[in-house]
Formats: sequence, C-alpha cells, structure tokens
Amino acid sequence: MTERVAALENRAADTDTPTPAGELPDPDVFWALHRLRSELAELGEDDGGVMIVGTVACGPSGGRAEWQQAFGTAALLESDWTSLADTVAALGQPVRLRLIQGLLAGRSTVAELVELDGVGTTGQIYHHLRQLVAAGWLQAAGRGRYEVPPHRLVPLLVTLGAARG
Repeated sequence: MTERVAALENRAADTDTPTPAGELPDPDVFWALHRLRSELAELGEDDGGVMIVGTVACGPSGGRAEWQQAFGTAALLESDWTSLADTVAALGQPVRLRLIQGLLAGRSTVAELVELDGVGTTGQIYHHLRQLVAAGWLQAAGRGRYEVPPHRLVPLLVTLGAARG
C-alpha cells in the first residue's frame, strides 16, 4: 500500500494529461481506471464514462459512508444539466462551504455553527442551512441539529476535490 501511495504521489502531475490513444496507464497506479474501463467495455459504453467512489469515516459515530456511482459519458452529456443548477449553486457560496466544513468537523447545531468566524448571524445561518437542505447537501437531524447525509458525503468530497483541480 505504501508503494502504491508513493507511486500515486510521484505520478500526480501526470494524471492531468490525457493518455494517448491506444496507450494504457500503469495498472499499478491507475487500478481504478483499469477496472472502470473493463466495466464500461462489458456494458458497451464506447464513449467511456466516469465514476465516483469513496469510503469515508462518518465522525464520532464510527460509521462509514461507502458509495460509488458510474455514469456513461453519452448519457451524462445528453442529460438536462439545468435541473442540477440549484444543487450546484448551493455550494457556490463561501459561508455555506464553511458551515458544511464546520458540520463535518463535529459541530451540529446552529449555536455551535454561529461560533465559526465569518458565518454571520443566527438568522443568516438558518437561511444558508435551508438552501443546503433544499439542495440535498444537508439534512435536519432533529432538535435543531444538521448533518451531511451519509449518501451525500462522498459526492460532496469528490465535488470539492474536483474543484481544487
């Protein structure tokens, strides 16, 4: 495992460069890509596809969010992206991202979230939380508590990771 991590770190700069046609990247480094290619070939997805996969510890409960989903390129490109605008836009506000980060760090109530720097008043926090709940990035957990739903944790982290570039 240590060797794989070292190989990934050493090749990180190369992952942004598309592989030339006919060449396959190193299967020891790109093991997930090789598996995805195999699965797509079995499904007849000639245009390729993308996959989101992850396993993440879920805070103090000790549970894990384990999730995967694959999308064929053709179907994804042909779908109506406008229906996703509100979901994507909900993450496009710095205060909302800070609130989500606070929740993932162990805070769960508005009283705890208001202690974060730069998030505004209690009323402003509720406004942002409502937007995040409506978009599905958060859910009410009872008695004024909020959390990232386990089924949204991996997609959220993948979205943030992708935004980093």
